[in-house]
Amino acid sequence: MSDMKICPVVLGQINGVFGVKGWVKVFDYSRERGGILDHPRWLVGRAGSWKEVALIAGQRHGKGVIAQLEQCGDRHQALSLVGLEIAVKPEWLGPPDDGEFYWFQLEGLTVLNLEGERLGTVDHMLETGANDVMVVKSERDRLIPYVPERIHDVDLEKGRIIVDWDAAF
Repeated sequence: MSDMKICPVVLGQINGVFGVKGWVKVFDYSRERGGILDHPRWLVGRAGSWKEVALIAGQRHGKGVIAQLEQCGDRHQALSLVGLEIAVKPEWLGPPDDGEFYWFQLEGLTVLNLEGERLGTVDHMLETGANDVMVVKSERDRLIPYVPERIHDVDLEKGRIIVDWDAAF
């Protein structure tokens, strides 16, 4: 768990250029398109090699997002950023609302059912149309809906999630 607190949280990826003045097209992983623009500073790069840059301007554009970054003043500079990820430091994120968690906080937690049986570890989360789903890895994968009826307790300090889920499923 300690590594997750220092690892950047990836929020999107630069997937193209826009115009000739250094603007980039961004694939925004946020639930609400344009949410990535709420962060005035970005880490741009890949795991282990990040460069902090300021977001000068940005907006929703068509089905995507466009942004202007500091020290990126022309199309050539923007092209050099295509394919890089956009992340933020976890401490740059605001605290989640009471009873809510960021997905990165759930990844790596041990999942136990009400009987105390270990079901595995949260590998990642999926967003579906109806609700979010935890992908729990062990001897086999389990898909557990992240809904109040199934999630009984999330304890970040103890590194576990208690769920109402039969071990046979």
